[in-house]
Amino acid sequence: MQETILILDFGSQYTQLIARRVRELNVFCEIHPFNKFPDPGDHIKGVILSGSPFSVRDSNAPFPDLTHLRGNLPLLGICYGAQYLAHSSGGVVSLSEIREYGRANLTSMDETSDLLRGLSQGTQVWMSHADTILSAPDDFRIIASTSQVLYAGYRVAGEETYGIQFHPEVYHTTEGLQLLKNFVVNICKCQQSWTPELFVESTVASLKEKLGNERVVLGLSGGVDSSVAAMLLNRAIGKNLFCIFVDNGLLRKNEFSKVMERYKTLDLNVTGVDARDLFINALKDVVDPELKRKIIGKTFIEVFDAEAHKIQEIKWLAQGTIYPDVIESHSVKGPSATIKSHHNVGGLPDFMKLKIVEPLNTLFKDEVRKVGHTIGLDAEFVNRHPFPGPGLAVRILGDIDREKVRLLQEVDDVFISGLRAFNLYHTVWQAFAVLLPVQSVGVMGDERTYENVVALRAVTSTDGMTADWAHLPYDFLAKVSNDIINRVKGVNRVVYDISSKPPATIEWE
Repeated sequence: MQETILILDFGSQYTQLIARRVRELNVFCEIHPFNKFPDPGDHIKGVILSGSPFSVRDSNAPFPDLTHLRGNLPLLGICYGAQYLAHSSGGVVSLSEIREYGRANLTSMDETSDLLRGLSQGTQVWMSHADTILSAPDDFRIIASTSQVLYAGYRVAGEETYGIQFHPEVYHTTEGLQLLKNFVVNICKCQQSWTPELFVESTVASLKEKLGNERVVLGLSGGVDSSVAAMLLNRAIGKNLFCIFVDNGLLRKNEFSKVMERYKTLDLNVTGVDARDLFINALKDVVDPELKRKIIGKTFIEVFDAEAHKIQEIKWLAQGTIYPDVIESHSVKGPSATIKSHHNVGGLPDFMKLKIVEPLNTLFKDEVRKVGHTIGLDAEFVNRHPFPGPGLAVRILGDIDREKVRLLQEVDDVFISGLRAFNLYHTVWQAFAVLLPVQSVGVMGDERTYENVVALRAVTSTDGMTADWAHLPYDFLAKVSNDIINRVKGVNRVVYDISSKPPATIEWE
């Protein structure tokens, strides 16, 4: 089995980031809830304990039994993980007189420590804690401190057990990746063999073994996840893969025809379905965004199921589920409060009696893109911005009709085409336009107008979990605003969204 680092999730907002950093080192890792993780086999080379919003002093704090891990496997506790190791060993963890949130520097450091080898004296780290370790058993040897925190880092004598009060996984810890490399590669002895090429080879072999000669149906969206999943399945089972691409009338301008043409070049067995009228009619007079999503999801399943029934002897449904969706559905806190519903992780209505195969459910989005490059998927697919499953329905605030869809498609086309023309498309994570349920007064020529307002949104991000608004050049924004108002009849005002996530979401609905 693949060498693996096990990450125990105590509910930290940074847990996925720990996994992403480990993966950057070409080492495979898996996240499991602290209270539900597998017995470590020979392929588990080390364990990382995440941070947590809890205090170890809370009555309902996460208290896992780690007795079968400690001393048997290298162990690294981060923030809460470090405090828990100290607390459970008889140390004292208490509310600090001075809480540390943000940048700090290691004022003392044991450079001979295997965990800290190669780090600079005074290196910057990122703190996020109210509690601090006041004392620990004698075998907890301090290896790093800050001006405020004595136990910024420690090692347990006689064990490969370490704890650090800071977060090495965030970019603000400037040498955090080196620390993680020290743990994962030097201490856990991982071989750094987790590569896109290995993933493709092992996944195709696994799919061949799992699926044999059985038929599989896959719903394509035109996005990178479903396209990469299709390519992997196509390598494994060829013409036994049947792809369905549904035009719900809520795609970008000319998206359906353009994507269908691209799919033909990939030698995929794809059927295109024109269901525009069905979706638009189903959304008539619907305003609530969550209801929009549910209607679109239900209608898609009906259309997809009807089309799939035209294919004989289908046994499997393939999905482009990626790892963050899986993590969220098995969160230590349970499925998180619904911000928006659109991921269908292994979920099917009862009437669809199909087994599920998810070739990408161990990968993060950036890893999916790397795999796409490796298997020869063209850059147009691999580097596409994310696009929501409900499409333009959640970018038209308020009710939906054909004219609003047409108008937003035109605005969006001007914006995206402008980004490409200015070589800005690949500098942002995602960009789109939103049609607001607002009209404003304007002047065009000598006439007073009362027309629609559109908002432009562009964000920078690495994974979509957090995002900042993109600081696009003023001359570009001026030109694209002018082009939209001049070319798209019905729009007389353009605004630019400068909200970050959090507190805003990337999409407006």
